Amino acid sequence: MDLLEPSVVIILALIAFVAGFIDAVAGGGGMLTVPTLLSIGLPPHMALGTNKVAATFASSTAAWAYYRKRLFRPRYWGRAFAATFIGAVLGALVVDRISTQWLEKVLPLIILAAALYTILHKTPVNEKETLPTQCKTLRYKQMLQGLSLGFYDGLAGPGTGAFWTVSSMALYRLNILLASGLAKAMNFTSNFTALGMFAVLGHINWLIGLTMGVCLMAGAWVGAHSAIRFGAAFIRPVFVTVVSLLAIKLAYQAWF
Repeated sequence: MDLLEPSVVIILALIAFVAGFIDAVAGGGGMLTVPTLLSIGLPPHMALGTNKVAATFASSTAAWAYYRKRLFRPRYWGRAFAATFIGAVLGALVVDRISTQWLEKVLPLIILAAALYTILHKTPVNEKETLPTQCKTLRYKQMLQGLSLGFYDGLAGPGTGAFWTVSSMALYRLNILLASGLAKAMNFTSNFTALGMFAVLGHINWLIGLTMGVCLMAGAWVGAHSAIRFGAAFIRPVFVTVVSLLAIKLAYQAWF
């Protein structure tokens, strides 16, 4: 595609910063960046691949912030890491097989469904600040969760962080900060894995992706530290408000 106007680049940078903040606080930043990339004329496969560049920047920053605050223990979630990696590889391979025309019609609906789910699904209210005891059931949960959400992130991606947060609170009875720390680490894993696959397949606009990635990192840094400082009382209202607004916006674009 042709070089973008400076005004468009500035808008992309601002949207990326906001999306990085949203993603670090509650997940779902991709529900903002993917439609934005589609709106400037990127083909669906290219939009998904370019978004992975930016998303990898943001998720790495947020994951590191949670790790430094001891809100995530990598060794405990080893099986989830492996399953997420495998799922992301499979998802990226599947999306490469999907035709552009079909993806153009379905992708907005996937984003809308992700937004609606995060609104309608009741988030468990947990105050537990310790990790559950390792057992066979827990290992199966980690593998199934990682495989399914890794596959979704490789296939589409929007809302993956939010899905990780909600499902981790439900499966492991974690509080929202521990669940968010797990979500950011696993989201980084699937983002980085899918990024490698999209790079090999040639579905990335590196200039746009890197520009948005830097701004996403800045937004993610601010968002992660805000979430850690203010806790659940800050995260939940932002999460519900942002996803509600995105759902309305996407519904209008998809149907009207």
